[in-house]
Amino acid sequence: MAARQRTAPADTPADRGGRDPAAHPAAYGGQGGDPHGGLSGGLHGGPAGSGAAGTGPEAHRRAVAAEFARMADEGRLDLPLPGGGRTRQRWRALTAVAERDLALARLVEGHTDALAILAELRAAGVPGVPDPAPGSRWGVWAAEPPGPGLRAVRGPDGGFLLSGPKPYCSGARVCTHALVTAREGEERRLFAVALDPATAAPVPDSWQSAGMAGSDTLDVAFASAPAVPVGPPGAYLERPGLHHGGVGVAACWYGGARAVARTLRDAAARRPPEPHALAHLGAADAALEAVDALLDRAAAETDADPGDRAGGAALRALRVRSFTEAVASEVLHRTGRALGAGPLVHDPVHARTTADLTVYLRQHHGERDLAALGAAVADARRAAGEEDR
Repeated sequence: MAARQRTAPADTPADRGGRDPAAHPAAYGGQGGDPHGGLSGGLHGGPAGSGAAGTGPEAHRRAVAAEFARMADEGRLDLPLPGGGRTRQRWRALTAVAERDLALARLVEGHTDALAILAELRAAGVPGVPDPAPGSRWGVWAAEPPGPGLRAVRGPDGGFLLSGPKPYCSGARVCTHALVTAREGEERRLFAVALDPATAAPVPDSWQSAGMAGSDTLDVAFASAPAVPVGPPGAYLERPGLHHGGVGVAACWYGGARAVARTLRDAAARRPPEPHALAHLGAADAALEAVDALLDRAAAETDADPGDRAGGAALRALRVRSFTEAVASEVLHRTGRALGAGPLVHDPVHARTTADLTVYLRQHHGERDLAALGAAVADARRAAGEEDR
């Protein structure tokens, strides 16, 4: 999607230099011959992140922020929209970034999802949907765990102001804008916010895990931050693209699993044949190929019915996400069993990828999501039974 004009309010912290200085473009690798439009180029320069620029968590975070900013500045984040006929190309691009670096993929996926959400609601005729400015960097901050949350109230001029905590804000110090869910009364509503540290302050040390530390996922404390509503209450959840975007996250998990499996594959190629390691490699390879085929099918179905007239998008997303999570978990398990502790303690990129993937997979909610899948399957079967009568 080509970005067009600047989002209101126009005087953004990026214009004033108010975001992380690491977000300014830095000298990492170029686009090269990447078949996905350069999305996976840069940052680490070699397969699966070999030769990483800095091995410490803060050095890596700053490298990720700089690469994300450079990609946005160069227009390399304008992916095909889901359901537009090139959905598989979109998901392959996300997989390629994730195979290179999962923290970067988390930021890229959030930005591209934000652009897709805005495009979908604009195409649906929702008034006042903002147009992202060239070079702006967006996140989607929609987590709403139990406890005090973000509230939207009308200010003196009739516009909306957001106040309160928002957890799990990926790219908290590098994004210039975000799509944020907040409660207006008892209703959940989506807002666009130009991020200013004076009114949307990242909370230091609110992410303690080594996994996904490079994604700069922090809590953000909002204090009367001006916000533009994006659609009526419920619009964020009541759209087919919610499910298409969920599969995009699974495409990132798949890329992370491929990166972990590459360590196993490379080890098997270097060492004398060992039957147990080869068995683990064979099982991982077969499972990953199955994910690839499932993504092919899901993309074709999405392009055939982008508006979800048949009502299958939610079931499809649940299936893809659940299967991909299971395969990625299996790859983590098998790689550890086959190779032992060596790569986890001596290979900083593999160790980081393993930690990142372990955390990222928890966007799948385990048995709760499997129960939702089972309920969707049962509902579909009941509906089919009624049609057969």
